[in-house]
Amino acid sequence: MIVKLHLIFIFYSLCASVFKVAGTKSKAKGSQGQFPITQNVTVVEGGTANMTCRVDYNDNTSLQWSNPAQQTLFFGDKKALRDHRIELVRASSLELTIRISDASLSDEGLYTCSLFTMPVKTTKAFLTVLGVPGRPAITGFTEPAMEGEEITLTCTTSGSKPAANIRWFRNDKEVQGTKEVNATGKSSTVKSSLQFQVDKRDNGVAYTCSVEHVSLSKPDVTTEVLEVHYAPQVEIIHSLIIPQEGQYFKLECVSIGNPKPETVLWYKDGGELPDIERMIVEGWDLTITALNKTDNGTYRCEASNYVGTSFAEYILFVYDPNALGQHGPDHALIGGVVAVVVFITLCLIIVLGRYLARHKGTYLTHEAKGAEDAPDADTAIINAEGNHVHAEEKKEYFI
Repeated sequence: MIVKLHLIFIFYSLCASVFKVAGTKSKAKGSQGQFPITQNVTVVEGGTANMTCRVDYNDNTSLQWSNPAQQTLFFGDKKALRDHRIELVRASSLELTIRISDASLSDEGLYTCSLFTMPVKTTKAFLTVLGVPGRPAITGFTEPAMEGEEITLTCTTSGSKPAANIRWFRNDKEVQGTKEVNATGKSSTVKSSLQFQVDKRDNGVAYTCSVEHVSLSKPDVTTEVLEVHYAPQVEIIHSLIIPQEGQYFKLECVSIGNPKPETVLWYKDGGELPDIERMIVEGWDLTITALNKTDNGTYRCEASNYVGTSFAEYILFVYDPNALGQHGPDHALIGGVVAVVVFITLCLIIVLGRYLARHKGTYLTHEAKGAEDAPDADTAIINAEGNHVHAEEKKEYFI
């Protein structure tokens, strides 16, 4: 009987231990799962941000969202702050999601999600609000700009957060400007200046200010076209290379200026045109119907606008056609020169050929050595015959 009671006691002890372990594991699981989880959120100014807080396990405790000022926004599904922009999206024992519409820079900061256990557990999430830069504006254009003038173009954009980046383009080529950032509250005003001396080549050039920012899907640009006024540039184009008496001759006055000169003036030798019946001015062109020697001289084309006056000159010399024929190329003389050159060349070739033929095969052998040093012919023959014995064993040497 005693042994039976002892066995029953051991059985109940084992059961109690098992239930105790199971309860401990369940409590640990609840303790670990009952911890709020959040994520940081980024939203563009004027956009909508969803703030979500969740837990993996909940034993019927409540979740709460608070703003950076620690004001309660929602306690479970109960709205605590009267702000029409803040709405409930989802409320359950495992999740509390709220929506902030028309987000402003003042909404930025740390938001707190609280789980009302003992003790209260909290997690924070940072809401970042991006300030959208305003449309860029370019100032500093003068209407119109004058050639040689120093001007400063300034591009300005305000309301960006973080500070926007500004780039300058001259037509399609990027040029460097000077950047300046001024913080106003949480946002910034950004300026970029471009300073240069105006040249006539700037006339009609498009200067573009491009604003880049993380809140923009593509750069926001503003373009202004620069108008430059400058004095005329004049050039004279003549119709004949060698003007001759009796020919039709035209001088064209080409002028580039802004504003474009409406008319041009023609002068000869510093005065008016002497023969207006033959010298006809039509628009910008001067035409002389039939050239003669009296037309020789300096012709000036003068163009003006309100910026200044410029001119170009052309010296006309009228040739006598008969004189040109008499002083034409002397073909007989040219033919004679060519004949002399050919003759000298042939003579050089003949002399060189004879020289090479005469010296062809002139060489001495070992057999001939000694013969050239002999005092007389007999001795030379004897020396040569003596050396001939070994002729087949000797090699030839050229001199």
